[in-house]
Amino acid sequence: MCGINGIISRSLKNDLKKNINMMNNKIIHRGPDDSGHYIDTVGGKNIALGMRRLSIIDIDNGKQPIVSDDGNLVLVFNGEIYNYLTLKNELELNHQVEFITSSDTEVILKMYEIYGQESFSKLDGMFAFSILDKNISKIFIARDFFGEKPLYYSNNSYGLVWASELKSVFCCIDKPKISMKGLELFFKLNYIPAPYTIYDGILKLEPNNYIEFDIEKNLLNIIPIHVENKTKKHNLISFNSAKMVTKDLIKESVFSRSVSDVPIGTFLSGGVDSSIVSYCLAKNLDKRINTFSIGFENKKFDERNKSRIVSKLINSKHHEIIINENSLLEEIDDILNNFDEPFGDASALATFLVSKQTSNYVKVALTGDGGDEVFAGYNKHYMSLINNRYTSLISSRLHNNLQIPLRKLLVTKNDNRGLRFKLRKTLDSLDYNGNFYWNIISLGFQEKEVEKLLIRKQQKDSLNYFKNKLNGFDKDDLFGIRMIDKIVSLEGDMLAKVDRTSMLSSLECRAPFLNKKIWDFTNSLPDNYLINKGSKKFILREAFKEHFPDGFLNKSKKGFGVPVGDWLRGVLRKEFISYIDKDFIKEQGIFNYEYISKLVDNHLSGKEDATFKIWPFYCFQKWYKNIYLN
Repeated sequence: MCGINGIISRSLKNDLKKNINMMNNKIIHRGPDDSGHYIDTVGGKNIALGMRRLSIIDIDNGKQPIVSDDGNLVLVFNGEIYNYLTLKNELELNHQVEFITSSDTEVILKMYEIYGQESFSKLDGMFAFSILDKNISKIFIARDFFGEKPLYYSNNSYGLVWASELKSVFCCIDKPKISMKGLELFFKLNYIPAPYTIYDGILKLEPNNYIEFDIEKNLLNIIPIHVENKTKKHNLISFNSAKMVTKDLIKESVFSRSVSDVPIGTFLSGGVDSSIVSYCLAKNLDKRINTFSIGFENKKFDERNKSRIVSKLINSKHHEIIINENSLLEEIDDILNNFDEPFGDASALATFLVSKQTSNYVKVALTGDGGDEVFAGYNKHYMSLINNRYTSLISSRLHNNLQIPLRKLLVTKNDNRGLRFKLRKTLDSLDYNGNFYWNIISLGFQEKEVEKLLIRKQQKDSLNYFKNKLNGFDKDDLFGIRMIDKIVSLEGDMLAKVDRTSMLSSLECRAPFLNKKIWDFTNSLPDNYLINKGSKKFILREAFKEHFPDGFLNKSKKGFGVPVGDWLRGVLRKEFISYIDKDFIKEQGIFNYEYISKLVDNHLSGKEDATFKIWPFYCFQKWYKNIYLN
């Protein structure tokens, strides 16, 4: 696990050396164990590759950059390749390839030597890497299938610059203007999915893609690694057989992701996904594992009793981290600023604090991330059925007449996210034009609300890029719905949150559910294997229920809820109010003061809870002040 950087420019080599070292130093938290860089001239351009290393596999010999025997290939790599031993054996047996190290990094390079770009599709792992091929004056920059590892890039008058984090990119270019596309996406979704960022001229490489950059011609192409089918492949497998395959695939994935030369543990929330991962890891290893859970002083968010049940079952060394207002205040600036762009998922605070404590005991933690996306575990996965039934029974005219009284009836005054909150969210998302699921994933402001919030607005819906990309998928079908989650929510929210918060603590997180073999298998199953009579993740629960107490895997789970709405009324109130200052808002020239000030006043006075709107606003203003006013 590392962080990578790169520059292709006509600048002098001395300038490149200075910049690549600056880029490396900016992300020292991603790799505190080692650093390295490579500088050369290819195709009339000067090139610098850099990296920071967190040593996990082959600690002594895994230094980077790594160079081929003939000196014509250079690689920097961030991540883990879980099938590297299988690939290594294949190269040794079939191609008589010799290896100098025991690292997965060298396997990537040797695979490229034999198979070229086709080798990228053979890698099972989480990764972002750069391969300089001097033989053809090209560089290849790849990102993994789900987007677990980040990759930012900018191709401008300076040259091509890329990095694991935005802060490194800014070592080479001035901070550009705010992107209106990124701005709208943030206030709709509470995060910004690839390929967009908050800045004009800086992009994220989308998952499951690689950049092919011709150094001499200055041509950049983006090419998919795996071509995903838009139609579901139907598997005629029986439910019992599918259940057995599910269990085998997950056990195999946990095993492959437990390879490490350093101590390893799990995040254990007590939910279905983390409990199954923890159980499988405990059965894999011949010693007690460390498990880590988070708790809250606020009892309505605290669910430590569930994780204690699992810990006792698997006999783990269990650690509990308690979150209170003081622990938040001490860390909030570092957590939010480390994203380098606005990020409004409040659970990032809890994820960082558990990562920070976990890193005191282990260097690697397995998580349950991705289980809901892969096995259809969210309420929103069957809410489209509710939308379809509602819109077939209630006319749009009657719906519009009902909205006002229903919204008043469903007003929430505190941040408890209970039944009333969920019904209000569903009501706001109901749609007669096929946009229900896009509305339900818009956790912040709906389209009409964005028009009121922002002074300037794009002429086209900011979600159009993703809607067009998913054209051909049936949005009312569970397969199509889960594809939206994979392409938008998983990459932009969940994986960004876990990567930034864990790497800020120099902790590597691995997600066994994010395995292409498991994803492809679940995509082939009948919908009722995944959701059955309202039971989400049905086949996953059934596959492992015999290993847990009766009914345990059917218990509801709140997730990493953090009471930020209450904190904005309390310990963060003074700072928050400063961000709504009338003169400050008008000087920014971004927000409609009357609209946002009323929203904030209603929340602070307790008249109507607006946590999912004003927390992102707070995060944006904090980011804006840090970037543009410091």
